[in-house]
Amino acid sequence: MKTTLLFLSLTLTFLTNHAQNIPLYVGTYTDGTSEGIYKFQFNTKTGALSELQLAMATENPSFIAYSPNRKYMYAVSESLGGSVSAYKIQENGLLKFLNKVSSNGTGPCHIAINKQDTKAVVSNYRGGSAAIYSIARDGTLQEASQVFNYDTPERKAHAHSAQFFKDDLFIADLGMNVVYHYTLKNNQYALATPSIFSTTQNPGPRHFTFTKNGQFFYVINEYGNSVVSVKRTDAGFEQIDDDSTLDENYKGENACADIHLSKNELYLYGSNRGENTIAVFKRNKYNGTIEKIQTMPVHGDWPRNFTLDPTGKFLLVANQKSQNISVFSIDMPTGKLSFLHEVKVPTPVCLLF
Repeated sequence: MKTTLLFLSLTLTFLTNHAQNIPLYVGTYTDGTSEGIYKFQFNTKTGALSELQLAMATENPSFIAYSPNRKYMYAVSESLGGSVSAYKIQENGLLKFLNKVSSNGTGPCHIAINKQDTKAVVSNYRGGSAAIYSIARDGTLQEASQVFNYDTPERKAHAHSAQFFKDDLFIADLGMNVVYHYTLKNNQYALATPSIFSTTQNPGPRHFTFTKNGQFFYVINEYGNSVVSVKRTDAGFEQIDDDSTLDENYKGENACADIHLSKNELYLYGSNRGENTIAVFKRNKYNGTIEKIQTMPVHGDWPRNFTLDPTGKFLLVANQKSQNISVFSIDMPTGKLSFLHEVKVPTPVCLLF
């Protein structure tokens, strides 16, 4: 009887732990020991990462994105030729190659998929362009239907990220110091607003996030080491805040990278490469302004992309130069971070749950 109860207990424990595990995919640079896109199992109860596997061998998959139904994955190849690939996610979590198309610019560094699962947008950092793609029912990418080239004779563009919101498209151009706003008309995107905020400085808008209702936008500036807060109004867009991401005592070099809102939209997080920290902000949900409440060391070097797990209880950081992923727990009442542990992985630059 005791043996049977022990067996049942161990079986229940195994099934419970297995049910708590979800996949985490890691995009990397392959100029070192990395071979492509990797896959972990992440325990949503403990924050543990385990079972590292190579999910797909490919060159410099520096940014990866899911289709909304999680059946397909898309990855840029940040190389001189510039391409973007579609993969099918198999039952074992490994990836099956579907097709590859040109990114229409060198150095593609970001890809996003719309919620309808019909369009993708790729940002080309070195090429200074962004390209729109239609997605077929089988998950494959068609050739680009639109390409926006932002270079001018006077200035070099560096498109760095883009996101869809309903029928709108927003593209951050680090070189031109703007975040373009496009609207969909006759299945084509047309420029509606030259930039959602204006500046005479050189902040270098890199990534951005926005609230679920699309009323507030938060743009992290690579050169300016700051977050610009923007409110959408009936008349357009209005800048409402501009906050430093750095500790007031830090005097060294720094370049901001990624930015994300908490699930409850009460806290905002941004990564500092150089200071090697995550800046934590408390967000006023009524007027959209933010206030920095914590500077958390990342326990690594050069925090590129980071992500929150689906439960909203953990934050994971891809430290590119130190080749590790740091895992933090999030204190739900305050939004503050506590370091848990880190795991080694070759040259991580993008994390995807």
